[in-house]
Amino acid sequence: MFLFLMYLLVGAFAGLLAGLFGIGGGMVIVPVLIFSFIGAGVSPNVLTHMAVATSLASIVFTSISSVWTHHRNNAVIWRIVKLMALGLVAGTAIGVFFISSVPGPVLQKLIGVFALLLSIKMLLNWQPPGEGSEPGAVGLGVAGGVIGFGSSWFGIGGGTFTVPYLSWLRVSMRNAVATSAACGLPIALVATITNIVAGWNHPNLPPWSTGYVYWPAVLGIAIASVPSARVGAKLAHSLDAKLLKKLFAVLLFVVGIRFLVA
Repeated sequence: MFLFLMYLLVGAFAGLLAGLFGIGGGMVIVPVLIFSFIGAGVSPNVLTHMAVATSLASIVFTSISSVWTHHRNNAVIWRIVKLMALGLVAGTAIGVFFISSVPGPVLQKLIGVFALLLSIKMLLNWQPPGEGSEPGAVGLGVAGGVIGFGSSWFGIGGGTFTVPYLSWLRVSMRNAVATSAACGLPIALVATITNIVAGWNHPNLPPWSTGYVYWPAVLGIAIASVPSARVGAKLAHSLDAKLLKKLFAVLLFVVGIRFLVA
């Protein structure tokens, strides 16, 4: 019961972040799931992969809620989403099958490094230098492939990569966040399916798992994240989120250090 309540709290926070920043909340969900799985005695051979897979499965529900709210505010650029979709799907599927062969402790270190780099980027408000012009269908498809591949490794919905990329293409921040949230849905859906296949019948999986996806955590996170994602998406259209962004960056920095020194 304690773990389920924790999943509810994590889901509420992750949903709020998804709506505010278009990032899916995975960088909150993955560390908490890793620590909770360690406490529950889940095998070290699977717990990190389960955390990544379960995070992505829960982001399916967060994305649906967030995208619907952004769509109602006419903020999603669906043309870009469609052109990136094939790359997002292919990159995510390839990434999941690559990550399934990486040992759990190594994956934790990679997540720690990524959390540190992301926190520094957010604190410094770094953006790609200059401004780019929107590429054609092939260019957007390749970008989608890179974003999907990277997202599958860290249990995120892709907003960490997609929002800066779209901003670099001179898309307004409001539209970049909304369009990023829409791009996160195919990433999460494909990652969930491929993680189920990749972890199918693994001998160290706990009960209530299908492949690497642990459904009690998905349920708890989804219940809380769906309504909070709507709140976050509404706040994104009316609230200056700079302070929240910096606080979240500090949290990521602490998480990154914790994984690297573990």
